[in-house]
Amino acid sequence: MRTVYAISGGVSKFTKARHDKTFQAIVKEAYDYCLNDIGLTPKQGIELIDGSVASYFSDHFSRQLMCGIMTQDYLGLTPKPGHRVEGGGATGGLCFQEAWKSVASGHMDVCMAYGFETMSHVQTWKGNEFIALASDVSFDYPVGGFYSGYYAMMVVRHCKEFGTTVEQMANVSVKNHINALYNPYAQKRMRIGIDDVRNSPMVAWPLTRLDICTMSDGAAAILFVSEEGLNRIEKATGTSIPKVKVTGIGRGTDAMRMSDRPHQSFDDFYAKNSLPNEQNEDSKAHYRELWDKGFRYPGIHSFRAGRMASRQAYAHAGIEDPLNDIDFVELHDAYTSSEIQTYEDMGLCRYGEGGAFAESGKAHVPGIDYGLKLEHEPICPVNPSGGLIACGHPVGATGLMQGVFGIWQLQGTIGKHLGDDTIQIKDPKRGVIHSHAGTGTYVSVSIMEKED
Repeated sequence: MRTVYAISGGVSKFTKARHDKTFQAIVKEAYDYCLNDIGLTPKQGIELIDGSVASYFSDHFSRQLMCGIMTQDYLGLTPKPGHRVEGGGATGGLCFQEAWKSVASGHMDVCMAYGFETMSHVQTWKGNEFIALASDVSFDYPVGGFYSGYYAMMVVRHCKEFGTTVEQMANVSVKNHINALYNPYAQKRMRIGIDDVRNSPMVAWPLTRLDICTMSDGAAAILFVSEEGLNRIEKATGTSIPKVKVTGIGRGTDAMRMSDRPHQSFDDFYAKNSLPNEQNEDSKAHYRELWDKGFRYPGIHSFRAGRMASRQAYAHAGIEDPLNDIDFVELHDAYTSSEIQTYEDMGLCRYGEGGAFAESGKAHVPGIDYGLKLEHEPICPVNPSGGLIACGHPVGATGLMQGVFGIWQLQGTIGKHLGDDTIQIKDPKRGVIHSHAGTGTYVSVSIMEKED
């Protein structure tokens, strides 16, 4: 595999509705931003880009099949190669990795990844129905399989198993909404407190409206290059581009129906699912105690696909202590509860400790007043962009949006792009993006590093 760099990214404003433009034109906003940021004209882009990967979740929202080729044509990239990726909520993250593969394999030297969703064309109840089609329509969907119900069930079990509280969930919402105050591309930029989260309308107990992301319209784009592709672009623009190297990718899967997921033994968990930072006697004793109390893995409180995607990506990138080896994470927080669950899957803390981690301060951005009593200084900020909860969730764009913010963080250009450097992590060396589908059926984890 060849070295691959993610050198530029662009996003459109994520918002409730963009009735002023077609989906192709919204993608072009992100695409143009991506090119302009490195000094490429549209004509140069057409000449230098070898092909593309398109990312969108549902044909239903646009009532149009083959949106990818329509966008390819709109961007002027025909007759070059391109294909569409779809994988539920993980669609954007999978697109990131497919574009990486196109360059790493030698098939392309310059590959454009772009993604979008225009979810405002239908009412919210209908949008939820379309999203629910990503559950098993023969088994789960007929008995009320809307996703807020699934995630409510999962977090109730997390609370039962580990003592997680609704206030700990609310900490996630407060953190992410306040981070988004400094991100003009975010949909929901609000200063809120714990009481605001708990007093907002109940959707599926214990999840309130402020525990859940919103449907959105938006687009994102990232340009991936090989060494040869980078040289071509720098020659065309006469500039030196800060290098962000993709050093690891991982994917995991699990059964669509949660009832089909196995219960692994303690020994199987350690052999197949544990992370390098858990290979110590203290962690083994912690997990042995959980199993002795009746804990089963993965159950419905954990995302085994997220653990396996993390494990694979960490192995590729040489990460052995995620909390201290990673400088920031942009993860898939469709629900506050899923952010807490994902802390544990990614090894930022052990299973059972996600609630305490959420309120500890370790996942917050330094220098921001959250109005919370945080015991610890930040170590690894999670969702400094505001995450899905505050930015919005135009599904096909979301994983790529995470990648764009990862690139900007590692290039040290958050202030340039947002007009404010409050959420710029100081001198980051390594960042991780995490994209998640269904109830943890597809998960992708990708690792990027700054290269001097």
